[in-house]
Amino acid sequence: MQVVLFEDENWRRFLPLAFTRPVGDLRVGIFKISEKWEKVLNARVAHRTRTYLRPVFTSSLEKDVLLINARLLPNEGLVAQLNELRNGEALVSKGRLLAMRSNPDSDLAFETSREFDGDYTFLNSCTDLFTYAGQEIQADLPLWLKDKKLKSIDTSNTIIGDASQIYISESATVVSSILNTTNGPIILDDHSEIMEGSLVRGGLYLGEHSVLKMGTKMYGPTTIGPHCKMGGEITNSVVYGYSNKSHEGYLGNSVLGEWCNLGADTNNSNLKNNYSEVQTWNYEENKYTDTGLTFCGLIMGDHSKAGINTMFNTGTVVGVAANIFGGGFPPKHIPSFSWGGADGFVEHELDKALETASKMMARRNLTLTDQQQSILKQVFKDKFNDK
Repeated sequence: MQVVLFEDENWRRFLPLAFTRPVGDLRVGIFKISEKWEKVLNARVAHRTRTYLRPVFTSSLEKDVLLINARLLPNEGLVAQLNELRNGEALVSKGRLLAMRSNPDSDLAFETSREFDGDYTFLNSCTDLFTYAGQEIQADLPLWLKDKKLKSIDTSNTIIGDASQIYISESATVVSSILNTTNGPIILDDHSEIMEGSLVRGGLYLGEHSVLKMGTKMYGPTTIGPHCKMGGEITNSVVYGYSNKSHEGYLGNSVLGEWCNLGADTNNSNLKNNYSEVQTWNYEENKYTDTGLTFCGLIMGDHSKAGINTMFNTGTVVGVAANIFGGGFPPKHIPSFSWGGADGFVEHELDKALETASKMMARRNLTLTDQQQSILKQVFKDKFNDK
């Protein structure tokens, strides 16, 4: 069976991260949403997404597929119901389409439906990626363990809590650090490393080839994707692949996309001085709206950068390929392809942005492909309502 994750009409809620990827490619917990469904259903997963993303994210599709809302996270109850769906039948919950069995080009109209009355997690915005991080790290852990060989903990480390909740891949390294599992597991994926002197409170997932540098202070639940370099102090955040926060500075209740870089002593506020609810830029409504959260930090799209000593206000949203630098607090909404800081912004020239992206990827022995360039060019051209 082939599974196709479809984006519904509210996909803009996941901008700026969704400028460069389908909603189903978002990471929450250990895995991306598509990877979760792939593992629990033992099926190939494709994406039904916007036209300009298809060359990178969509493969050939079968005639009969299981269409699943990309915002839906799997659990046992859902899997059991999905496996029973017949062609033309949908699984719904209080008027919300969760999934249906159909052809991939269907207009999402269905002949019959069954009501799902169990519990499930349905993502509503980018902030859910860190809000549900702890829940999803725990849910993903059994799936992660299926194909992993683990090794014992080096005796140079100090363990607080249950040592059995520390999972170290055979090729990972952690020495001379304090590891606390009281609030969640600590998971080190292949070739990852926690350098000496680090203080880690779970839950934490540290992705393949990622590094916590010496003396890092890590508070969970936090997910660090593959090939990242992290340092300083980090709390309840999600960092996508190939992004760096290598030096001192604070990152809390935040999400960084791929290929981002925060310069030394960059800090974000995650709590307002008056302890009121945080508002963030809402791309769907083209205005600032309430998040329902007291703690909310920085949301940053792919390929954006911040210079040393950059200060981000509570609930700042940064688009794709922005370059921020200079003293003072920049605005709480920084559109894609912006260049500047608190004193004002100009447009980040497309050719220079692509050149920077290409150079950063070359440092990891990767190439900015024509298809990836096409996505960035489309974001630059349209910028949707990123104003």
